[in-house]
Amino acid sequence: MARQERAIRTRVAIVTAAASVFDEYGYERATIGEILSRAGVTKGALYFHFPSKAALAEGVLSQQFSLVSVEPSASKLQELVDTGLTVAYHMRRDPLVSAVARLSLEQDVRAQFGTAALTQWIDATNYLLTEAKKQGELLPHVVPSETAWLFAAAWTGVQVYSHILSQREDLEARVVSLFGHLLPGIAVPGVLASLENTTERAAELGARSRERERQALAEGPADGPDGEPVAGEPAAAG
Repeated sequence: MARQERAIRTRVAIVTAAASVFDEYGYERATIGEILSRAGVTKGALYFHFPSKAALAEGVLSQQFSLVSVEPSASKLQELVDTGLTVAYHMRRDPLVSAVARLSLEQDVRAQFGTAALTQWIDATNYLLTEAKKQGELLPHVVPSETAWLFAAAWTGVQVYSHILSQREDLEARVVSLFGHLLPGIAVPGVLASLENTTERAAELGARSRERERQALAEGPADGPDGEPVAGEPAAAG
């Protein structure tokens, strides 16, 4: 159990450090040396969990859903809003969430890993909108797949503009404004009136998701007593 806890702490430290470096420098300029310095672990421990910089980037990208999961809601449109607000909250405060956004938009990362980081968000949005349609929450003309693409693209544009113009200081307010403009075009009036879409809700959702965020990184292989590979598991070459 103690070894497992050390492995969890090691992996969390590595992924968190990698995210902060990717977020600050981007994928191409990020170095293993800087990640090691920020993580405070040995090279052997890092390579046991992640054998390359590409694996580190993939490890960061793989956290995008677990980090911003929201509690299910009877209203799938409310669940969609809550997801957008939660991402906005964490993107300003959590380098992991911010790093996922940066990596998913970098050309060299897309060339190596494809567009899954983007299409997964479109698919997740499409799922919620499809469920909302089944429940009678959407106006008759709404096609969930088309709306999902537009919502995801608009949300990405909002975060990019907010990052460039204000270092994301206004991101929650901008996302609230985005939903305020888009939802009247797709939601039936009764559902629209019941939706909670405020910066205060973003703060509440963000606070509630902190513990879930901490637990999201608690996965990975066990390592040795000091975070080194266990016997018989050679570290990958650097």
